[in-house]
Amino acid sequence: MTGNYIACHHCGQLHERSALVSGQRASCVRCGTILWSQGVLNSSAWLALVLTSLIAFIIANVMPVGTISAVGLKSSSTFLDAVAATWRAGYPSVAIMCFATGFLMPLLDILILAWLLAFSRKGQRAPGLNQLSRWLHVVRPWAMVPVFMLGALVAIVKLADMASLTPGAGLWAYAGLTFLLTGLSKLNSERIWLLAEQDGAVKNLPVTIDQAHVPLDCEICGQVTMSADSEGHCQRCHHHVHFRKPAHRTRTLAILLTAIILYFPANLYPVMVNTTVLGGTSSHTILGGILELWNLGSWDLALIVFIASFVVPLTKIVILGILIGRSAHGSRDTMMRYTRMYQTVELIGQWSMLDVFVVILLTSLVSFGPLMSVTPAIGAAAFGMVVVVTMIATMNFDIRKGWDEVDDDIEQPGYQPAATAPTFS
Repeated sequence: MTGNYIACHHCGQLHERSALVSGQRASCVRCGTILWSQGVLNSSAWLALVLTSLIAFIIANVMPVGTISAVGLKSSSTFLDAVAATWRAGYPSVAIMCFATGFLMPLLDILILAWLLAFSRKGQRAPGLNQLSRWLHVVRPWAMVPVFMLGALVAIVKLADMASLTPGAGLWAYAGLTFLLTGLSKLNSERIWLLAEQDGAVKNLPVTIDQAHVPLDCEICGQVTMSADSEGHCQRCHHHVHFRKPAHRTRTLAILLTAIILYFPANLYPVMVNTTVLGGTSSHTILGGILELWNLGSWDLALIVFIASFVVPLTKIVILGILIGRSAHGSRDTMMRYTRMYQTVELIGQWSMLDVFVVILLTSLVSFGPLMSVTPAIGAAAFGMVVVVTMIATMNFDIRKGWDEVDDDIEQPGYQPAATAPTFS
């Protein structure tokens, strides 16, 4: 059987690729995951959004996020000022994490999209398409502009009882950039290849299904490659692909244990230290910061920080622990629940970085020497590492292995493809 196929990234089910109309999407017949969709925007429209995002990004990082006035002095800060202040305060690990997630990764994301779309809209294959689409796949989860935007709002509330703060043009640019990047989040590497197909720049290569070969699913371009081995290279973008991630449970468990170890100092040690000429020095843990927001009357932001700093990390750790320790054989309904749990972890992964962004922004804004200052503490470094490590653990886990152990009437022997189930979005 020869044709164009697509495999579900969450259960491994092979599907025939059917033509969709604008606004329609195709979902997996086995686990319900959206396989691909026919959007209403073409490459030119996406490029316009990307270029608008680039302009907003430049403004957001050149103009101050805010200016505070206290004890007759003023202090303003951009995001890069906050990173530099954190480095000077003796916490290069925190500075590097924030620079990468708040500046470098979002910038690379935007520039890669702009380059690829500029050629695709003209029906041309972009130079470096294979490598750049792989970079886009790697960069995307680590671009955390929306998290920083929320962190800036929390920092403003925290400063309410310490000084007078005036929001800067950078803050408004970040607000606009947050909405733009949220829209662009749908434009992943597979979507880029799909747009290139529609523009005639690339083709989806036909595949012959036979029982002597296994389908290798490329997470970069969505191409299916049949191979006699459990690993190989995508026939279209040449990315190294596996039938299933090898030793995924062992690797995920080792990384998860590292996150659990880091979680204790992240919550027990202070994340920042406040110094004032009248009040002396006071240390704040994550829980202390939440209580401070609550006492200031900002119960809504206190709840958001509590969810981001406590609920989200614990949820990720608990869910990954359940997935690693699940029974060897499960029903389809059980695997559906596990798949939704895994998708939840993928979705919420980066939001725990909120507190770290709050700390670096306060470090830069509240810098009046011995009169008033905020400096990072060891808890911020540990908490940032918890976020990074849990995200890496999630990326190493392969939920498809659980589906391989499910015996249902949907998966056919010999990896025979199923018809997709189109629905309107």
